[in-house]
Amino acid sequence: MSLRIGITGGIGSGKTTVSGIFQVLGIPVFDADAEARKIMEKNPELRNAIIEKFGQSVYPDNIHLDRKSLAAIVFKDAFQLEVLNSLVHPHAIAEAENWAKKQNAPYVVKEAALFFEAGSVIGIDYMIGVYAPKHLRIHRVMQRDGSTREEVLARMQRQIQEEIKMRLCDFVIINDDQQLLIPQVLKLHEQFLKEAEE
Repeated sequence: MSLRIGITGGIGSGKTTVSGIFQVLGIPVFDADAEARKIMEKNPELRNAIIEKFGQSVYPDNIHLDRKSLAAIVFKDAFQLEVLNSLVHPHAIAEAENWAKKQNAPYVVKEAALFFEAGSVIGIDYMIGVYAPKHLRIHRVMQRDGSTREEVLARMQRQIQEEIKMRLCDFVIINDDQQLLIPQVLKLHEQFLKEAEE
């Protein structure tokens, strides 16, 4: 079975950019957050459970998730976010497991914002943290999503503190717009290939 590598980091840290470099190197990448969004629309059982907990307004046409409407509910209330995560995470974890079993690369990468929070670290051989200073992360998310500073800060408060998250990781990639990302990724890529061969 392939080595399993996790990539995590706070919102706006650059996880997707780092995952993209691994993909260019020919490594399969599972984007847990993107898959979770798909599952929330594809899986009728999950969709019905979300409607039951959060109301019909989050699926106005009964099929497509109104992410803004759902975000307005869960990012203001820690309990509601826990409820949503408890519904979605088991499905996303099972999907990642099925995906990983089908891969035949030397190693595979799973990218997720809430690895530690969701308890999906089990089965991961190495965890990579992507770190960026808070002011940079806020700026990136405001630019990317058109969010206000307050909205970004509210989302950040729902994640484990960045410094603690990085301490839980085996490797940390610095994405502060000062240090080059590619050499950092290449160094880990070579290390994982070598270990996979052994």
